[in-house]
Amino acid sequence: MIASHALLSAQSISLVYRGGVRALENISLELPPGQFVSLVGPSGCGKSSILRLVAGLTAPTAGKLLVAGEPASRARRSAVRLAFVFQDPTLLPWRRVEDNVALPLELAGGARSARIEAARSALELVGLSDFARRFPSQLSGGMRMRASLARALVVQPELLLLDEPFAALDDITRQKLNTELSRLWEQRRWTGVFVTHNIAEAVFLSQRVIVMCARPGRIIADVQVPFEFPRTMELRSRPDFARLCGEVMSLLERGSR
Repeated sequence: MIASHALLSAQSISLVYRGGVRALENISLELPPGQFVSLVGPSGCGKSSILRLVAGLTAPTAGKLLVAGEPASRARRSAVRLAFVFQDPTLLPWRRVEDNVALPLELAGGARSARIEAARSALELVGLSDFARRFPSQLSGGMRMRASLARALVVQPELLLLDEPFAALDDITRQKLNTELSRLWEQRRWTGVFVTHNIAEAVFLSQRVIVMCARPGRIIADVQVPFEFPRTMELRSRPDFARLCGEVMSLLERGSR
């Protein structure tokens, strides 16, 4: 387990892409182990760029970013188990679901019997045990996203990064997967960073909602979400839930000007 009080620590991070595009400016953020936060903000404000920085896929232009006390590019190789869930499930169409889920363990060199056992356990967590031997083309969109989530969970991550994973789904499926993800977080208590444009989704899932402004992206608010877990569908109909969503919306509108 991570000994430091902060699993993720960003201090005055800026990111400038080639051509001079300033994606991020002066981002400072700390996440303790086991906390789930969401990033919301206008399109192009750098939310996904923050995930790439945390994953060590991109280096900041300025500032200091540590994951588990190490630079992000080094942390993902040795200091912390990290998994990334993208908007597209990116399942290999020629591999059965259990083999898709087991892929991270295969790349790490684990024995096949252990890989498949771990994959089936992850599929059970997301409610896909009966579909382990199916191919991705035989799954619905929501089921493919569950399989993608299982592939991330199979490594038992300490840090889970999610980049709009439910954006392409219908609202009913999306809300069901929100509830499922919240339940899984309660069981495993990974540190989660979730990017979304959906304010109700951010409030429902998170302990904190980080609001960003238009590019260059900066953090303009860090909103605490007070609702207890477990969170169920009924929470969405409560006046205090609607009120908090309205507060986040007002902040977001202010940051979009």
